[in-house]
Amino acid sequence: MEVLRTKIAMRLIFIYIILFFNYCFLFCAASSSDAITIGKPISDNGELLISKGGKFALGFFSPGKSTFRFVGIWYYNLPKQTFVWVANRDKPINDSSGVLFLNPNNGNLVLRQNSTNLPIWSSNVSVPVPSNTVMAQLTDLGNLVLIQNNDSKNALWQSFDHLTDTLLPYAKLGFNKRTGQNWLLQSWKTQDDPGTGSISLRFNTSGKDQVFLYNKKVPLWRGGFFNGEILVGLPSMRREMSYAFNLTITDDDNSAGFTYHAVDPTAIFRISVVPTGYMQTHKWDHDINDWKLYGSYPEINCETYGTCGANSKCDSFNYAYNKCFCLPGFEPSNPNEWYMNDESAGCVRKKGPSLCGNNGEGFIKVDGVKIPDTSIANFQKGLRVEDCEQECLRNCSCNGYAASDVRNGGSGCLTWHGDLLDTMVLSEEGHDLYVRVDAVELANYAKKSKGPLPKSGMVGIPVATFAVIVLLIAMCAYCFRIRKIRGGEITEEQMKIDSPIEEQYHDENRAQPSLPCFSIKTIMVATNKLSNENRLGRGGFGSVYKGLLFNGQEIAVKRLSQSSRQGTQEFKNEIKVIGRLQHRNLVKLLGYCIHKKERMLIYEYLPNKSLDFFLFDRDRRSSLDWDTRFHIIIGIARGILYLHQDSRLKIIHRDLKASNVLLDLAMNPKISDFGMARIFGEDQIQANTKRIVGT
Repeated sequence: MEVLRTKIAMRLIFIYIILFFNYCFLFCAASSSDAITIGKPISDNGELLISKGGKFALGFFSPGKSTFRFVGIWYYNLPKQTFVWVANRDKPINDSSGVLFLNPNNGNLVLRQNSTNLPIWSSNVSVPVPSNTVMAQLTDLGNLVLIQNNDSKNALWQSFDHLTDTLLPYAKLGFNKRTGQNWLLQSWKTQDDPGTGSISLRFNTSGKDQVFLYNKKVPLWRGGFFNGEILVGLPSMRREMSYAFNLTITDDDNSAGFTYHAVDPTAIFRISVVPTGYMQTHKWDHDINDWKLYGSYPEINCETYGTCGANSKCDSFNYAYNKCFCLPGFEPSNPNEWYMNDESAGCVRKKGPSLCGNNGEGFIKVDGVKIPDTSIANFQKGLRVEDCEQECLRNCSCNGYAASDVRNGGSGCLTWHGDLLDTMVLSEEGHDLYVRVDAVELANYAKKSKGPLPKSGMVGIPVATFAVIVLLIAMCAYCFRIRKIRGGEITEEQMKIDSPIEEQYHDENRAQPSLPCFSIKTIMVATNKLSNENRLGRGGFGSVYKGLLFNGQEIAVKRLSQSSRQGTQEFKNEIKVIGRLQHRNLVKLLGYCIHKKERMLIYEYLPNKSLDFFLFDRDRRSSLDWDTRFHIIIGIARGILYLHQDSRLKIIHRDLKASNVLLDLAMNPKISDFGMARIFGEDQIQANTKRIVGT
């Protein structure tokens, strides 16, 4: 019994000793784990600085697939490692011998590679007084500060002054006009390389200070200037400031910039620039334990800088038809390209009376817009709007003016003496822009603004209307004749005849399906002019492109190649077959497009591509477990049963293969490509063909 008591006592003592040492270790670590001091460096052996509140960590890391080592800061309290700052972004370490320490001679924070004994990076600070009072501390804001004598208010150096790709709350984006210091964001090169990329978010202090997103020196998006209430390129800012952000903006003779923080102290936001060319705002979603995209710019095509060229405005609300419109007094510089949806050449001044010498010229108001680029505008702070108009009239080269501050009825004067660039119609918080026009244009505008004509002026309307109708009929007849003469083009008449389906199936109810015919402009806009970036793949028919309609609907556009073995017959067949069918396991045809020799089919977009994309890839194949495979098999069988038996048309597909089975987001199969399909009569069980088709 005595021996048992002794053993129990020894075990208890052993446990107490372990707990004591653990407590001492944690206490000592906690007391100094947020700072580097003289003689206490951070090495690349798993050591971390952790801010007092446990929100951020600093240490060595390798991003993505890279084997290089970097020193950076990331969120410590989130399950997804997200980097917000990198010290040696352009000078990686190729081994794990790195050490971050304070130089005992001058208090400089230095990153050194021990294997080569070479300095990699430093804060470039020299302390004139004893350096043993200096420390580098990581704060709960994600800011690494170099301070002396615990004076956190007067930092010798801080990472917030040397941003990388992320702007955290309370950090500043801006420019000091006195010292030239620039607080800007620059993207990573790639997801695996934090080196300085080509995308940057910064202030442009030419003219009126503005926020710009650049690709190197080429502007991608213009956030605009501060008009006293919001940044003009962010019309939703006022709404977001009421419930999401608190924004502090500086705009004076000394500096321009802004800082932000969340209204809800528990919310986690970050602003970043990404290598793909966007400024993005993310918010941490605690329900899904991941970042949720809160905003991305440029968001729509009209927000891309200079989309419509000079002296024009981009209207995203008319996006499906024609998004670009010349400003009053201007006309397309190249009408042919302009109306073929290439508006990049912009607009030029109409020929007319001189705009100089008091010839009756004036201004037409263009309201509700993001006013043109102010980096090429003259800015006078104290001028009233009325005086701004006179200032513009006195200068023959002035093309327009606007108020710079919208508060209290407007004040400050912006005048443009060259092209008016990057004007955009806004849904909210738009500005008023006054465009200078000649006397003729001003008179025409005044007539349009007066409303309906008087009764005496309405006598000629029926005659004019009849003349216009006759002219339109003549033009249509001429165009139809030209289209018939040209080879290879499909007319509406051709769409109705010579189809094998029409030969096989005669019924009084076989009317054409009410499929919409999309304009070429709509397709070109939706697919970014059928760019390679939007191309999803290529088949026997031609290439398939991903697109986005103005209403937000994603589409897949199948474009018939000129060299394709599948031609007009298959194109017409597809429209006439699938346009009549509706089933959850058949792909949905949304419409078609015919323009000269171009033939395109517009389908619903299915994000998981086709079945062969999974079946014939070793890695993707593993994601198809038996339940998923069985679900796909049943879906294909249901689609075939519908085609063979349950639809009002009996249809034999004749080209059923894995590449013609598409998969939606939930892996539901949808049979596609009905170019080879054949319609049977209700009692027909066999048919002959004159050519070999299908798989």
